[in-house]
Amino acid sequence: MLVAAGLMPAWAAVGAASVLVVLRLVALRFARPPDTGTQVGEADALAERHSTLAQLAATAGGREEASQLLSAVAATLPDPFMVLDAHGIVILCNEHAVSAFEVDPTGQHISAAIRAPAILEAVEQVSETGEAQRVDYERRVPVERRFEAFVAAIPKAPPARGGTLGSPALLLLLRDLTRQHQVERMRADFVANASHELRTPLASVLGFIETLQGAARDDAKARAQFLELMRAQAERMSRLIDDLLSLSRIELNVHLRPTDTVDLGKAVRHVVEFLEPLARERGATLELSLSDGEVFVKGDRDELVQVFQNLIENAIKYAGSGGRIEIFAETSGTARGESTVSLSVRDHGPGIPAEHIPRLTERFYRVNVQDSRSKGGTGLGLAIVKHILNRHRGKLVVKSEVGVGSVFTARLPLAAPDSVAQPEHKAPNNRPKAKINQ
Repeated sequence: MLVAAGLMPAWAAVGAASVLVVLRLVALRFARPPDTGTQVGEADALAERHSTLAQLAATAGGREEASQLLSAVAATLPDPFMVLDAHGIVILCNEHAVSAFEVDPTGQHISAAIRAPAILEAVEQVSETGEAQRVDYERRVPVERRFEAFVAAIPKAPPARGGTLGSPALLLLLRDLTRQHQVERMRADFVANASHELRTPLASVLGFIETLQGAARDDAKARAQFLELMRAQAERMSRLIDDLLSLSRIELNVHLRPTDTVDLGKAVRHVVEFLEPLARERGATLELSLSDGEVFVKGDRDELVQVFQNLIENAIKYAGSGGRIEIFAETSGTARGESTVSLSVRDHGPGIPAEHIPRLTERFYRVNVQDSRSKGGTGLGLAIVKHILNRHRGKLVVKSEVGVGSVFTARLPLAAPDSVAQPEHKAPNNRPKAKINQ
C-alpha cells in the first residue's frame, strides 16, 4: 500500500467514521455481477471483512487507526483504487493503481496519472454535486486497456472523540475491463479469420478424398501424390491453429508486463545456433554481430525467443539461396531518458513495397498470398511479434527497399542495473510454430 508520509495528516483528516462510508462505497463497486469466478471470490472475501472492519472503525477514532483501516480495504481490492482530497490531489492509492498507470500518483493531482477528460469531468461533478458517477475510460498507451470508473464522495466525517470535523474526499475505483473486451473481440476475430483461412485447405482435402474414392482409387502413383498433398494441407491447418492459440494467449496477457530478467545476447546466440541447420539447408548464411558485454532486459524469455526465431527464420525464407542475413544489436537512449536495445535482422532479399509496411502486423495480412503460403506461412507471425513486443513495452520497426532488402528491428527497454540478476538460460528445444509472412 502506498501512502506518502507527508500526506498522512491530509488523509487521516478524512476521519475514522468516514471509513464506514468508504466501505459502503467499495461494496457498491461489486454491485454489478462480476465477470469471472475470481472476482466472485474476491467480492466474497471483501464482504467477509466488511463487518469486522466496520466494527473496528466504529471504535477506532484515531488518525492512525483510520488510515490502517482504509489501507487494509485498499489492499483487498483487485482493481485500481484512489482517494482524492477536495482539490483532486491523490492522498492514497493501492499497488494496482500504480501498476495500471506505471506511476505513483500519490501527492499529485489526479490528472497527472489519468489524462482522461471523462474521468476528470466526473471528479469535478462529484465534487460539486456529491452524486456518484460511472464513466468508461480507455487507455491506449503503452498498451490498450479499458476501465469502468466509479467516482463517489466521502462526506465530511463527524467529530471523532471530541475532535474537529473531518475533511471531504473523493473515492475513485477503476474496474479493469481489458480482459473482457479482449475476449469479446478475439472471439469475433477468431470466428471470422479462422473460418476463412481453414476453408481453403479443408476444401482441398475434401477434394482429394473424393478423387481417391473415385478415379484414383486404383492408381498407386496418383494416390501417393494426393496423400502427400493432403499431408501438406493438414500441416498448414495445424500451424494455423497453433499460431491462433499462441496469439490469443499473448493478447490476453499483453497488459501484464513481464518482470523476469533476460540476458538478450545469450538468448539470441541460442536462437542463431538453433537455426543454423535451416539456414544451411536453404543456402543462406547467418552473420551474428553482438558485443561481448551482457545486455539485460525485463521480459519473458520464451516469448522473446519466439520473436527472434520468427524474425530470423523469416529472413532465411526470403533471403534466397546464397543470401546473407545480418543479426546485430545496439543500445541507445530515448527522448525520455530511457535506455533501449535494438536487435535487428537484415536480409538482402526482394524487399517490401512501402505501401505494405504499415499493414504487416495485421492478422492474416500478406504481401503475396501464394508466395507466403508456399513458404509455410500462416499470416499471423508479425502480429504475434508485435503483441509480444507491446507486452514488453517495446516496438517493432520495419524498414525495406524493393530490390535491396529489409531490416526488422525489435526495440526493447533495458533492465535497470539494480534489478539485474543472473537468470538461468536454456536453448530452445523445438522449432518455432509462429511464422512471419511478408
